Formats: sequence, C-alpha cells, structure tokens
Amino acid sequence: MRAWQRPETIVVQEPFWSPVARRADIVLPATTPLERNDIGGAETMLIAMAAVAEPVGESRDDYWIFARLAERLGFGEQFTEGRTADEWIEVIYEIHRAADPQAPTYEEFRAEGYAMAPGKALMGEPTQVYLEAFRADPAAKPLRTPSGRIELWSETIAGYGYDDCPPHPAWMEPFERLGGARSDRWPLHLVSNQPRARLHSQYDHAAPSQATKVAGREPVRMHPTTAAARGISHGDVVRLYNDRGACLAGAVVDDAVMPEAVQLSTGAWYDPAPDGTCRAGNPNTLTADIGTSRLAQGPSAHTCLVEVERCDGEPPPVESYLRPEIVPLQQS
Repeated sequence: MRAWQRPETIVVQEPFWSPVARRADIVLPATTPLERNDIGGAETMLIAMAAVAEPVGESRDDYWIFARLAERLGFGEQFTEGRTADEWIEVIYEIHRAADPQAPTYEEFRAEGYAMAPGKALMGEPTQVYLEAFRADPAAKPLRTPSGRIELWSETIAGYGYDDCPPHPAWMEPFERLGGARSDRWPLHLVSNQPRARLHSQYDHAAPSQATKVAGREPVRMHPTTAAARGISHGDVVRLYNDRGACLAGAVVDDAVMPEAVQLSTGAWYDPAPDGTCRAGNPNTLTADIGTSRLAQGPSAHTCLVEVERCDGEPPPVESYLRPEIVPLQQS
C-alpha cells in the first residue's frame, strides 16, 4: 500500500472494478475478450476469436486506447500505421501464413474458427516424445545449453557462486517449513493453490467464484482436529496470520487436509482493512516477498507457516466487490 502512494499518477485499463482499478487515479474502461476480435493460440492451432457482444458502455479495446493516446502525443500514424485493430489481426495472421503456405486464407480461417499448426492434425495426432529431435540426432539437433546436451551440472551456474542455488539438483532447507526453526511459533503449513472456480484472480467478483465463498470470503480448509483445537466450526470467519500479515477467511472443516496444514486458494481480490488485514482472504498477505533463489526468482508461496484463530464479534465487511460511485461529469 505504501508503494502505491509513490507514483504521482496511476492509469489503469480495466473491464472491472478490480483491486487495481480501485487504486488508480484514472481508469480507462477496456473491453473483455468477448467484445473484440482477436487470435488465440495453442500448441497445435490458432483460434479465431470473434466478438459476441458489443462493447459495454464507454469501454474500448486496448488498441483503440493506445492509438488515441499516441495520437494525442503526436505519433498516432507511426503507432497505427494506418490500420485498425481488425486490420492488424489480419496482418499478423498473414505473417503466420507466409511461414506456412498450407494454412487457409484469412477469410477461411475466420469462417472455420481455427487453423492447425504446421504438421498438426485435428484428429489422430501422434504422441509427443520428449526431446524427440535431440534423441534422434543429438549432433544435428543440440539443446539450448552451453554444451548442447542434457546438463546435470551447470558450469555457468557454478560460476555465479550463489549460496542458495548450486549448479546441480539439490534439496535446500526452506526458510520456513513444518519442523523448521519457526514452526514452534507458526505451527500450520499454508498451501495456497490455484482456485477451481477462477483462473488466478480473474472474475473473482463473478458468480462461479462467489458461489465458493464462505461467510462472503475465500474458504480455508482445515482438518477437524486443527479446527477443534482452536474452537473453530465450519462456516466461522477465521483469521490467518504470521509476522508478515493477516487475512480473514471462511472456515471449511475437511478431513482430507492433513492436520498440520491449511489450504487457502490464491486470487481473492485484495481488500485491506486499516491495519492491513485482507478482509477477502488473499494469502499474499501471508507469504514472503522473496524469490525461490537469486537465480530463479520464482514465487515461494508454498513455503509459508501461519497460525489460525476464530474471529470473535462481528467481522468487518468485504468491500473489494463493491461498485464505485459514479458521479456525472458537470458540464460548464
């Protein structure tokens, strides 16, 4: 929250009144994928994504927004090259088609809805073999490693001298784990997995995600013995906390969770109370803001210990899903 106060102006393009939009100075309403034409991609095919609805209200697609900004800044023609968004989509497809003469024309692609990647078939596709070309001819198809081979020891990584990333696979002591130095104070291991009713935090305000909420918050699953030891019942609002932060969640008592663990999915829209506690149940308030190593810098979310307690009294309401107040622009 302190970091958000540092920029002078924050501009956000968003279809929804998300936590990011709530913290912006200027919000430019953007279209969803359902309101614009586009091209989607998968390993085996290109997908012709067609708009199924007109843009809602004053929302515009991202290209339109950037084109207008470029125009106001004096280089609109250089940005658009005289093309609309739909015309750029066709140009991009034709670049693909130039590399694959067997690809259908753009009109056929839009009409059919997809185009297969070179050498791929819609049905009867052969089983993928890992590193197939390298295995068949290692000299002609080397890997993208310094040696061109599979490396169990990396001279490059060894040269970095990182104490937290050796040049070979190894088990490294996590900075937090059950049975580790901090587990006497924080006895539960937090598993913050991907949610089943949304992708990350996308559409957390929508019906599928909201239908999974407990007491209006992200559900946290815990073993019956874990809940009983803390006086927690199914449906209670509970507080997960450690020395980094805290969040509120709805308790789900489930014997499928091991007694030493609690499970809280990622992606609840961040809703901080004045003391920083997320009222919606976002586990980012609990996890450490460090990378997996000096080299990888991946997220280390699952190496996290917490404690859980029942919230007594009336819990604060969740505000992250409230719509903004729209004030009509006064015309002078």
